[in-house]
Amino acid sequence: MRRHYFPCICCIPLTFDTMNRKRENASRPHHTSAKPDFGGGKRQRPTYRRKPLLPRPVAPVNVQPAAAANAEDKGVQLNKYLSNAGIAARRKCEEFIAEGLVTVNNKVIKEPGYRVQKNDSVKYKGEKVTYGKKVYILLNKPKFHITTTEDDRGRKTVMELISEASTERLFPVGRLDRNTTGLLLFTNDGDLAQRLTHPSKKVQKVYEVTLNKKLELDDMEKIAKGIVLEDGLAIVDEIAYANDKEKNVVGIELHIGKNRIVRRIFEHLGYTVIKLDRVLYAGLTKKNLPRGEWRELTEREVITLKHLG
Repeated sequence: MRRHYFPCICCIPLTFDTMNRKRENASRPHHTSAKPDFGGGKRQRPTYRRKPLLPRPVAPVNVQPAAAANAEDKGVQLNKYLSNAGIAARRKCEEFIAEGLVTVNNKVIKEPGYRVQKNDSVKYKGEKVTYGKKVYILLNKPKFHITTTEDDRGRKTVMELISEASTERLFPVGRLDRNTTGLLLFTNDGDLAQRLTHPSKKVQKVYEVTLNKKLELDDMEKIAKGIVLEDGLAIVDEIAYANDKEKNVVGIELHIGKNRIVRRIFEHLGYTVIKLDRVLYAGLTKKNLPRGEWRELTEREVITLKHLG
C-alpha cells in the first residue's frame, strides 16, 4: 500500500533560476582546501551556545524582603487582633477597647490602632485572648432571642442556640431583632465579618414580610422609589407580592443595614409588621435548615463569602 507524506521544506522544488545556477557551479572545479572538515568524513551538526540575555539574579539566603520584615515588626492593630480572635466584629471591639476592657501585657490600652506584637499577652475582661481555627455557622433564628453575645437582663440570646456548635469564641455577623426570624451567620473571622457588614459591599438580604393589612400598589411603588426616613433615604433593590392571593405578604430585597430598617419602612406608611423572616443572606438560604437549628458552612460557601464585593 502506497503511503503519501507531506514533503518537508527541503524537498520543495527549486526555481528554474536556482537550478541553472547550481548546474553552473557543478561544472567548476572545487578546491579541496575550501571544503570544511567535519571530522572523519561524516557531517556533524554544529553546536551553538546561547548566552543568557540577562544574568540570573542570585537570591539571598535566609533574608526576608524589607517590606515583609517591616510589616511583621509593626505587629497587628489591637481591634483587628481581637476581631480575628473571635471577640466581636472590629467596630464592636473598638468599643470594648474604649471602655478599658482590654489589656496588653497587663496594661489597659484604649487605642484601637495599638500594635500587638508576637509575644504580647492580650486579655479581654481578664481572660487571655488566643487565636483559633476559623469557624462559620449558619443559624435559622427563632423568635424571642436577642442578637447579642450576652445580656444583663437575663433574656434568651442567640448564643444559647449555637452553644454546642464550636469550642471557639463566636459572634454574630450583624443582627436581627428579637421578634425577627431567619438567617443569622456566626464566625470568629473578624475580617470576613467586617466585609459582610460594610455598606460598600452591598451584601444581599431578602425578607418575607407579613403585614397587618393588604399592601396597596401605590405604597409598594413608593417603597420601590425610596422612602425618606428620619435617618435618610431608605432604598430597596426589589419588592413584590409573595403571591397573588395574599396581598399582605411581600418579599423585599435590600442591602442597607440600618437598625430595624424593614419595620420602619412599612411603619412610615401606616402598616404594622406582624412577621418578619430573613430568607436569604449573602447568597445563603434556609434550605434544609429548620427553625432553631444551625449548620456549618461548606468550603464552597466560605470561599464564595470571602469573594463578595
